Amino acid sequence: MRKRSVLSVIKGLRRQVFTTREISSISGKSSSCVTQALNNLAGEGAVSKIYRGVWVEEGFSGISPYAVIPCLFPKERVYVSFISALHIYGIVEQIPQVTTIASTSHGRVVRTKIGVFYLHHIAPSFFNGFGWYKGNGTYLIADPEKALVDSLYLSAYKKKRFGHFPELHFPKSFSSKKARKWADGIPSKKARVCVRNKLEEILSR
Repeated sequence: MRKRSVLSVIKGLRRQVFTTREISSISGKSSSCVTQALNNLAGEGAVSKIYRGVWVEEGFSGISPYAVIPCLFPKERVYVSFISALHIYGIVEQIPQVTTIASTSHGRVVRTKIGVFYLHHIAPSFFNGFGWYKGNGTYLIADPEKALVDSLYLSAYKKKRFGHFPELHFPKSFSSKKARKWADGIPSKKARVCVRNKLEEILSR
């Protein structure tokens, strides 16, 4: 497969982040053939490999880690939540050092050239309360109230994490009622009581 053909397919995607699998599927060429062409393009500085099978066009400077999520986890149910989501909404001012993601699969850490992603397991029955960023974005994100409750949910299991926050700044649109409703929906009674207590403490400040 000629390099020019690979570039043509990449340009046709009209986005900077893509996968080897995508290029292979669109071009009809084998993954090994596409990988070789992409490696050649990387040597010329036209693309950069940021993770196994995930690439960006013309380097990766300025690309948001959130834009990479669909390519990093194409077959998993995931959404941005916890501290990362709270920061996006302006509730937490401090910039997170990692991108925190809710998942129905096992928790793990994924390290890439543009950032570190922490996946935290959420019970399938509690895996809701999210939507596309700004309604039409490229990644899913928890509602503000759900992001806060998700954090407290994890703190019920991981005592040293997510239980304490820097100063919180709730916008007028933040619904305490909605947050309480999410807390009441936690499947584990023990975790539900723990989260509700911590939530009331936060809301009463």
